[in-house]
Amino acid sequence: MLSKEQILELLQPLQEPQLGVSLTELGWVRDVMVKENHVALNMVTLENRSEDTTALSDAARNLLSQHGIKDVHIRLRAASEHDRESLNMRQPEDEPDPDEVLVKGHAAGLDGHALLSPESGVRFIAVASGKGGVGKSTVTVNLAAALARQGKKVGLIDADIYGFSVPDMMGIEEYPVVEDGVIQPVERFGVKVMSMGFFIRENNPVIWRGPMLGRMLRQFFTDVQWGELDYMLLDLPPGTGDVALDVHQMLPHSKEIIVTTPHATAAFVAARAGAMAIQTDHELLGVVENMAYYECGSCGEKDYVFGRGGGGRLAESLHTGLLAQIPLGTPDNHPSEPDFSPSVYKADSRIGAIYDEVARSIESKF
Repeated sequence: MLSKEQILELLQPLQEPQLGVSLTELGWVRDVMVKENHVALNMVTLENRSEDTTALSDAARNLLSQHGIKDVHIRLRAASEHDRESLNMRQPEDEPDPDEVLVKGHAAGLDGHALLSPESGVRFIAVASGKGGVGKSTVTVNLAAALARQGKKVGLIDADIYGFSVPDMMGIEEYPVVEDGVIQPVERFGVKVMSMGFFIRENNPVIWRGPMLGRMLRQFFTDVQWGELDYMLLDLPPGTGDVALDVHQMLPHSKEIIVTTPHATAAFVAARAGAMAIQTDHELLGVVENMAYYECGSCGEKDYVFGRGGGGRLAESLHTGLLAQIPLGTPDNHPSEPDFSPSVYKADSRIGAIYDEVARSIESKF
């Protein structure tokens, strides 16, 4: 009996009638089910015209019948708005020679696979946590802004594809544009940003399967004109799931920061994310303990709302350092300000100064 992967390989020659691109490469052959000599699957086409769907169905059945599969059930549907939007993120069919891309990347700013090459000179920092709600994205956007304040050329990929929040946290209201078939990232606070949030309308949930998410994430690297970069930060999804593993496999030369709160349980769960980094040969830059305490504005007394010591114990268990203890707080920003954002601290704020210190500490570790 053929596997699902073998079925997809057999159907590789099928092309979307209007695009001339393999349906399997587009991820438009879906929900493949194999049972004995029976195969059921869904196919997506751009317009779902009857003449096209009939020809595709016949072609698919013919390809499968050549390998002994006679009982084939095919359901076809038209591409959704989300399917159409994702086409702009598709990797070009004709990829240039990797050496040519690398030369082009150094001459005109990094794009394509040059960004992923160890020779690109870009320093990758993945920011991870064991669970959601510990402020991982807050740490990522503020660290990116702090590095940019120090004159570094910084990119940020919101790789938390299910829980994307970076555009909102940074107060980004515009969307990426496509120029000459290449996506231009949105820039804010001197940081170039890409996020799934730019391609999902009305906060709709992402219900894609792991392989589709992995392809989208890779296209954030390969189909975006990043220009010259010193640092690329990645806001990873919490935990140790498929997307985090994809990032570790794509970026074997990345370093990693683990974010936790002082609470013992949060630190215990975060240890798994740290262990995953170590097992995939990613160097740990250190631990950031977020929401470490609340400081009274009038008396200066510290109240350890979520307990004490979790970040330090986590750093010790992972044999790395504690980069910072970030207190509870809210950026002193007003919506009327041109640089308003809900989550980015200004350089002259106390917490902003802590992030600047973390940025300087990280610089010394490369």
